[in-house]
Amino acid sequence: MIRLTNLADYAVILMCEMSHADGRLSAQGLASSTGIPVPTVSKILNLLSRASLLQSHRGIKGGFALALPAEDISVAEIIEAIDGPIALTSCVDSGKSCDCGFDDVCSLRPRWQLISGVVRGALEKVSLKEIAEPALGGRVMQPPKKMMAAAKNDAAN
Repeated sequence: MIRLTNLADYAVILMCEMSHADGRLSAQGLASSTGIPVPTVSKILNLLSRASLLQSHRGIKGGFALALPAEDISVAEIIEAIDGPIALTSCVDSGKSCDCGFDDVCSLRPRWQLISGVVRGALEKVSLKEIAEPALGGRVMQPPKKMMAAAKNDAAN
């Protein structure tokens, strides 16, 4: 099963919420509107800022804002800001050797690179604007308690 980390999932949720904002949003405000704990929100906002997807503003009227229009930010960029390069197997990631034990004789490595490229390309074609549109349920609703517990655990790590 191919699955995003919880932090990448939360990052997409936060970016969708930010795409609806008219101005800057604080970590506390985003935590309140999404139900994601403040420490987790802060961690994600810092990673998104380092990836130049958000602009951070200090001071009384500070907070975070999208660095680009929502249509110019892809889902792939959000995921990579949190999880690093999209790679379906460890041997696809930046030419690292694989720990599977078959690195020297593996004939599938180039094929996994192709598949990973296709997956990344598909995610690159989906913009933040598209997934945040209200017609698609773009407003964030309070997450279930199970998600809240997972977020608290992620924040502790």
